[in-house]
Amino acid sequence: MPFREGFDCLWCGQAHRTRSGSDIEGWASLCPDCVGRAGDNGFLRFRLRQALEERGRATAHEADGGVAVAAPVGPSAPAQVTPEEIDADMKAYYAARAPEYDQVYLHRGREADGKVLDLWFDHEIDELTQWLDGLPFRGEIVEIAAGTGWWSPLLAQKGELSIYDVTPEPLEIARQRLVAHGLRAHIHVRDAWEEPDRQVDGVFCGFWLSHVSRQRLGSFLGIVARWLKPGGTFAFLDERAGTVGVDPGVDPATGTSVRRLDDGREFRITKVYYAPDELRSALLQAGFATAEIRQTERFFLMGSATR
Repeated sequence: MPFREGFDCLWCGQAHRTRSGSDIEGWASLCPDCVGRAGDNGFLRFRLRQALEERGRATAHEADGGVAVAAPVGPSAPAQVTPEEIDADMKAYYAARAPEYDQVYLHRGREADGKVLDLWFDHEIDELTQWLDGLPFRGEIVEIAAGTGWWSPLLAQKGELSIYDVTPEPLEIARQRLVAHGLRAHIHVRDAWEEPDRQVDGVFCGFWLSHVSRQRLGSFLGIVARWLKPGGTFAFLDERAGTVGVDPGVDPATGTSVRRLDDGREFRITKVYYAPDELRSALLQAGFATAEIRQTERFFLMGSATR
């Protein structure tokens, strides 16, 4: 993240202005109070570590006679971070992104690719909707990492729906979406990695598996299996590998991507584009009896598995 003389703190939102170009707050986009709390918070610790490295590289560049500029935070950055720190950064990202997240589904604004691809995208979103609507969901359904609830109204018509997300901001948009459709659901803040508190008939997650690293995929699918009653259905949607389009911030070697909000703030998240065979194998290894993965022509994949 580049140095900012004045900013709203990434964590608490408090406005702050630095005194000089060496202030670590300006490199981290964190106010002094939040910098002081970094030892107790994974996201703040991750941000502070990045800021120290970027300031150090910029200072070294200046000492060599160059101009002090921020080093990239993307794939070339050497920072080694823990899964917990990535999770904290991703949590902050989706909380901050909630008001603009639906641009992904609408394929508008910064997400637009041009008239032809936008129409193609809309067609494939319709294809996903028809596929999901045709699945045998019934009884009690849990939606993990529900975000802004784009798919929640469809699921709420099929059974007793509970929707969970790790941050409250997108869930408020999901609540408004359900109310607008005259539908109800149980809405709670809950991490996708929490162990189940009961067994249900169906589990769904939309565009979440690509935020699970390859090293942790088996663990997460094990959690999903423990959510389900015998014979229960797990379904998911996501972006397909290979033909998704350019993701300039992604680093396939580490399975992370740098994402930027409309206001310029940047966050590092887990992003893995899984192939169908890879997911099918992981589902069977996690104990699912059946696993079927399909792809649309260009953008997406959809999968279902039976406990």
